[in-house]
Amino acid sequence: MEHALSPATLAELRRPRPYPAVSVLTPTHRRGSGSDQDPVRLRNVLAEARKRLEADPAVTRERRADVDAQLDRALAEVDLAHAEDGLVIFAAPGEHQVWSLARSVPERVVLADTFLTRNLVAAQAAERPFWVLSVSADQVTLWSGGVDRVVEEHAGGFPLTRSRPNFDAERQERIGDLPSTFRDEGTRQFLREADTAMAAVLREQPRPLYVTGERAALSLLDEAGTVARGAVHVGHGGLAHSGPEAVWGAIRPVLEAEESKDAHSVVEELTSARGHRTFAAGLDELWLSAREGRVRLLAVEDGFRAVVRDDGDHLVPAEPGDLDARDDIVDEIVEQCLETGAQVRFVPDGTLGEEDGIAGVLRF
Repeated sequence: MEHALSPATLAELRRPRPYPAVSVLTPTHRRGSGSDQDPVRLRNVLAEARKRLEADPAVTRERRADVDAQLDRALAEVDLAHAEDGLVIFAAPGEHQVWSLARSVPERVVLADTFLTRNLVAAQAAERPFWVLSVSADQVTLWSGGVDRVVEEHAGGFPLTRSRPNFDAERQERIGDLPSTFRDEGTRQFLREADTAMAAVLREQPRPLYVTGERAALSLLDEAGTVARGAVHVGHGGLAHSGPEAVWGAIRPVLEAEESKDAHSVVEELTSARGHRTFAAGLDELWLSAREGRVRLLAVEDGFRAVVRDDGDHLVPAEPGDLDARDDIVDEIVEQCLETGAQVRFVPDGTLGEEDGIAGVLRF
């Protein structure tokens, strides 16, 4: 199952497909309460997709058989034992993809000539993806991070490894000579290579970067290249050879401190916007402003969801399952804002006070 949505991947997902491009969305549960419902729910929504394909006169027999087979292959790739909060399956003639999301999605089946991507985009923005580069004298490991985890990333040539004769980091640590491993030219060249590789990854997928390692390693990486200078340094050695749990344990306190600081700065921007009459709040106003490209900053509380119906002039509250109900309107607003270059910031529930979960700063 896929997790990381890069700009190149998003562009590929959005290109037109031969009809039908099928998007199947269903909420899922992490291990524990409710997770036993997921297999049944998934089977039901896939059955609905097949029923829609069978009933659509625009779908030829050959294409229906092709897409049916792609849905079967996608189902075989689903790993509900490691489910998150949402699951998205894309299937079209000759292709399929399965996406696991750390954000709930509505249960939907859509047949069109493009895949439905707005829930992926909103989930990616909510997850606040970041990179972690763990540095040692003989290995540099790259980690992709999200809202509650890091996973090792095998991209851009990472992990980078280097063999050294008689290199024994444990012995050097025992005798207090570990910093000496970062004085030789071979180590300097190795870290230059890591810097170049990381710069290429950041060009392809710009994200905040955290660099972990011994203080001597971080200092040398600063001298050897450029990427570490704009990164957050975390002085914790040994993570280049560790598992994701150890890396997450070292990074999590840093992320929590930054999240608190970021939420405070968002509230300050919203308060300032009130004084300059560029403040907007409420789904109706922000939906209109987003479509007009007027939103500069959108703030959304993590747990905010809303089901509405568009009556032509306004968004009005609706119940899930109502005719023409739009139960992912928040994700639509998020995607529209991102499309027009706005900053989108997800903040802890309760941060926005009386603003009912969503607020923004307008450009004009």
